[in-house]
Amino acid sequence: MKDFDYSESGEYFVTICTKNKKSWFGTVRDSFMVLNDVGKIVNKCWQEIPLHFPNVELDDYVIMPNHIHGIISIVDNQSVGAENFLPLRCNRYQKIIPRSLGCIIKGFKIGVTKWCRTNNREKFHWQRSYYEHIVRNKKDLERIRKYILDNPYYWFCDQNNPNF
Repeated sequence: MKDFDYSESGEYFVTICTKNKKSWFGTVRDSFMVLNDVGKIVNKCWQEIPLHFPNVELDDYVIMPNHIHGIISIVDNQSVGAENFLPLRCNRYQKIIPRSLGCIIKGFKIGVTKWCRTNNREKFHWQRSYYEHIVRNKKDLERIRKYILDNPYYWFCDQNNPNF
């Protein structure tokens, strides 16, 4: 949302996709996601977000073959920080505000990408940017949680599925 401060306390629903929606993280079998080694690293890096950003809490999430959906809560905007990441510089294409949702997502992407580069997955790339939605109320939150939990069941008719 234009002019919104994404470092503010609140809940954010995000979707982060791989470049060209290539399936890097595993497969869906019988409506359940089966993670491969890259998918397990995505899971590990996602769960470690609060270690790098102490005032961030994670809600429901799901890793799919070529994307991840998750709810990130910034609990206190005063002290969210990238403890183990270098400060991000702004460039002409995007503006990353320290302690913001963009900073959190960038750190997550860096962690996964670093692992891929050092483990012979040099062709791995994320799609530029990510999708976000500001969670507005409890009803919105419950709808998003259901969407996340049902995602593997609906994979075969999902717009992110390259075989759809």
